[in-house]
Amino acid sequence: MTRFTQAELEAARDRLVPDVVADGLHVLLCGINPGLMTAATGHHFARPGNRFWPVLHLSGFTPRLMKPSEQDELLSHGLGITNVVARATARADELSAEEYREGGRRLALKVARLRPRWLAVVGVTAYRAAFDDKKAQVGPQERTFGDTRVWVLPNPSGLNAHWTAATMAEEFGRLRVAAQD
Repeated sequence: MTRFTQAELEAARDRLVPDVVADGLHVLLCGINPGLMTAATGHHFARPGNRFWPVLHLSGFTPRLMKPSEQDELLSHGLGITNVVARATARADELSAEEYREGGRRLALKVARLRPRWLAVVGVTAYRAAFDDKKAQVGPQERTFGDTRVWVLPNPSGLNAHWTAATMAEEFGRLRVAAQD
C-alpha cells in the first residue's frame, strides 16, 4: 500500500474521486463522502481499516475480496459506487447540513439518469441528513426515485464499532438477495 504524508493527504482534499457507474446497475452503492486516503488514491473506501471491501465479499456481492484499486471490476457484478457529497474530508462530521442536502439533490438527479434497481446509501446518518428523513433506519426505505428503490446500509467505517463485519455482511446480504429479484 502506498504511504502518504499528512501533507499529501491534506492536499488531496481538493481532488474529486470519479464515480464508478453505468446505466442500469443492480445496486448503486453510495458512500457519505471521500476520505482523504480515497481522494489521494482515487479509489473508493481506500482507508485501511474500512470494512467496505471485506463486507462486500462476505455478503456475496463479489466472488472474492477485492482491493480498492480494483473498483472498476464492480461494474461486471452490476454494482457501482458514488458519494452523497463529493468533497473529501478527514471525517464525515466536517460536512455541513447544506452539503448533505445539496448532495441529496445531486444524488437524486444521478439516480434518475442512471436508473439503478437499488440505491444503497452506506450510512444511516448521511441518508437522514441528505433526504431529511430523521426516522430512517438501516434497511429498505419507502422512498423511491422513479423505479429505483432505496436501502440504507450500515457505515463500514472502523469508527462504527457497534456493527461487526459479520452483522454488516448480513445486512448487505439482505440487499443482495432483494437486488436479485
